[in-house]
Amino acid sequence: MIQLNPDESRVLGVLVEKALTTPDQYPLSLNALTNGANQKNNRDPVLSLTDDQVFDAVEGLREKGLVVRVDTVGSRVHKYRHNAIEVLKTRTGELAILAELLLRGPQTLGELRGRASRMTPVESLEVARGLLDALMTRPEPFVRELPPSPGSRAERYVQLLCPDLHPLDAPPPAASAMAAPSALSRSPAEPSLTERVTKLEAEVASLREALNKLAAALGETIT
Repeated sequence: MIQLNPDESRVLGVLVEKALTTPDQYPLSLNALTNGANQKNNRDPVLSLTDDQVFDAVEGLREKGLVVRVDTVGSRVHKYRHNAIEVLKTRTGELAILAELLLRGPQTLGELRGRASRMTPVESLEVARGLLDALMTRPEPFVRELPPSPGSRAERYVQLLCPDLHPLDAPPPAASAMAAPSALSRSPAEPSLTERVTKLEAEVASLREALNKLAAALGETIT
C-alpha cells in the first residue's frame, strides 16, 4: 500500500479539499498549496510549512502517482492537481472522508459526516458508515476503527496512509474546544444575574425620578 510522510499527507489532503470546495481556484499553485497547508481552520495540527517543504512533498506525491503537475501555455507558474481517485481507486465520498482524516486526525462517525459534507454531500450517518466500511474492508485498508477516547462512547476512525501522523490517544479537537468556554464561562469578577437586575432596577428608578421632575417643571403629570 502507498505510504505517505506527514508533509505529503497534509498536501494531499489540501489538494482533495480544494478540488471539492473551491473548484474555480483549482489546480493549485505552490503558493496556494502552502497557504492551504498552513491555514488555521479545518487543520490539526496547525503547521508552518515552507515553500521548500511543500515542494518536496509535492514531488514525493508525484513520484507515487498521486499528484500531476499542470503546465499552462504562457504561464511560468506550475500548478498541481491530485490523481487520488484513480490511484487509490476510491469514490469521491470515500476520498473526502480520507482527506478529513489526513487533515484533522482521528474522528468519530458524526464528526466525519459533518466535516466531509462541506466537500461532497454525505446525506446521513448511514451513508458515512458505508463510506468508512468501504475504506476499512479493502484488501489493504485505508482506515481502521479506534476505541472511544476517554470520556466518550463513540468509536473513532484513523487513516492508514500515514499511521503515525496523529497521536491516537489525544482528545478530539472538538472536545477540547468545547471544554474551554465552559471553564471560562463566568469569571469571578463577572456580576451575577441578581446583581445585574438590582443595578438595572436602580437605574430605572433614577430615570423615573428624573422624568417626574422634568414633567413637574413643565406642568405635566405622568400617570
